Amino acid sequence: MSRWKPDAGQRLVMAAFELFAEQGYDGTTVSQIATRAGLTRSTFHRHFSDKRDILTAGQATLSRLLTDGIAAAPATATPVEAVARGLERASAGMTAFNRELSPLMRAALDADEELREREALKSVGMARAMAEALRARDVPDPAAQVAAELGVLAFKTGYGRWAGAAQDEAPGGLPALTVAALRELHAAAAGLT
Repeated sequence: MSRWKPDAGQRLVMAAFELFAEQGYDGTTVSQIATRAGLTRSTFHRHFSDKRDILTAGQATLSRLLTDGIAAAPATATPVEAVARGLERASAGMTAFNRELSPLMRAALDADEELREREALKSVGMARAMAEALRARDVPDPAAQVAAELGVLAFKTGYGRWAGAAQDEAPGGLPALTVAALRELHAAAAGLT
């Protein structure tokens, strides 16, 4: 069995998050990122315009996969069922790269307030995209917002479980974990009344 090998863009992202954790976002330069990745500054700029782009790498794809899954859900699906389809679609797109990146991202987020703020903005963007996809299915706004927020929390919960588990400890992989997290959260929300 061959081991996964990151491409140049993935190497840059991993190097960046290592450095962000070690010396903070502000203290990290593009040149340092390229050097840590074993690449040149010009290679960095073929993949990213600046280091801010690393923070949002993959966000547009993730939001598109979430909304595509919601849109593809059966017409009879409840808002939560539609979000589950979005979570399945987006989670299926996660790879070994995402799994290996997770502890680096966690360390960088723990070390830098600005990165935590940017991460929160990414969550807002995911929720907005899912709510819009639900409203396009004629889900009323309050229900769309709540289902979307549950979806974001379920994705984070499932992703955290997936990243922290051994390969064989996550039957069904990330899609199963995010949908299970959504079911847990939906049940918890229903129990609040």
